Amino acid sequence: MKTILVPFQDDDIAQAALECACRFAGRFDSHVEGLFVLPQPQIIAGEGIALPGVYLTQMAEDGRKLADAAHERFEQFIRSQGIEFLEVNSPADHTTASWREIEGLESQIIGDHGRLFDLIVISRTTKYYAGDWNIICEAALFESGRPVLVAGNVAGEKIGENVLVAWNGSTETARTLAMGMPMLSRAEQVTVLTVDGATVPGPSGEEVANHLMRNGIDASAITMQADLTSAGGVVLEKARELGVDLLLKGAYTHTRLRQMIFGGPTRHILSNAEIPVFMAH
Repeated sequence: MKTILVPFQDDDIAQAALECACRFAGRFDSHVEGLFVLPQPQIIAGEGIALPGVYLTQMAEDGRKLADAAHERFEQFIRSQGIEFLEVNSPADHTTASWREIEGLESQIIGDHGRLFDLIVISRTTKYYAGDWNIICEAALFESGRPVLVAGNVAGEKIGENVLVAWNGSTETARTLAMGMPMLSRAEQVTVLTVDGATVPGPSGEEVANHLMRNGIDASAITMQADLTSAGGVVLEKARELGVDLLLKGAYTHTRLRQMIFGGPTRHILSNAEIPVFMAH
């Protein structure tokens, strides 16, 4: 995992995501790119009414101020960590970073530009200019084809040393497991958790643990009881009990519409996890 994308804003939550990304990057000598998406001014206000030029100019100036503030915060943090600024195409055997700005619709840019990276780190933020983080997260998951790391509000001291795999037998979770193998191979402990009542037909958690052990990973398996409505809570409670610093989970085995209407493990975990969550679809 040599390249990591971090959509970045000028707020503490985004900085926590950046810190999480840098901790992760330190394990792989990765390159971290901070991305700010400049809002694209709407020329037409509706019903064929064109916005006055002075309004468009003000919007552009406001966007520029937000970008500059985000860039300054990003640069200050990166320098405080002793990380070198370097272009992504420059060979390096240590963690490096760079900054990029692209104009457009944030979710679309992240979904498109994210296809270049090995991992996208998303923060949970409700700042008015950052849009809906659920939309951003889903764009990264479904449009980039890359795994996503959803950071907690506060970056922990460690990441990827004690990992919990929320196994439900699905194709999505199997794909997440495959994408996470470089990370799992460096973990000190991996626990495969299966929640009976929230699975689909597929291999058991014990079988998954056996295959991980064949890859040289110290893995064990446990099974707990719940149903679909409480599975997310069971996973997070077990994560707290085991003191894990990273949760690996496949995204949306059930449709996103069903999860939005009825809830579900993925939505519950995304909304309530205090530790980083590594996901793919």
